[in-house]
Amino acid sequence: MKKLLSVTLFLLASIAAWGQQSADDAIKATVANYFEGVTTGDAAKLNKAFHESAILRTFNAASGKIQDIPVKTFISKTPAGGVKASTKLISYSYAGVSGLAAVEMQFDEFKYIDLLSLLQVNDEWKIVARVFSRVDLDTQLKGSAGTATKATSKTPAAATPAKKSTANSKPKKDDGW
Repeated sequence: MKKLLSVTLFLLASIAAWGQQSADDAIKATVANYFEGVTTGDAAKLNKAFHESAILRTFNAASGKIQDIPVKTFISKTPAGGVKASTKLISYSYAGVSGLAAVEMQFDEFKYIDLLSLLQVNDEWKIVARVFSRVDLDTQLKGSAGTATKATSKTPAAATPAKKSTANSKPKKDDGW
């Protein structure tokens, strides 16, 4: 009986570890499909990486406006033979059905740093947004992993309570709050 229990626990732990590993592998595969699609001009790989409603977004300094590019336009304008660039997955993270990946695509005279938003849709990880910057070759991604902080109130004890604002209250419907 103890042996059966041990085997069952081992199998359950293995299945849990496999599920964790497969999410990591699936996100990496999505990013690899993006890289391969761009560098080889493979529209099928790009369609596999991106959700059909994905948007590509950057700031256009010349116009002073945010520029949105539908994924279909991006894929249709990818050169048939691909682009000559080296690629690098800088980092990725995920929780539940949402994830982020920071990637780099380096060309001869510049590089793109992309911040990819991913969602797990029907058991597949898809890029739903690509926010990107064209930068100099020596530019590095900056920042750090956040750490959990405890929210504190710094209201003085003698202060008169202010009228309660509803500006930051949670909406009644489930809209992502």
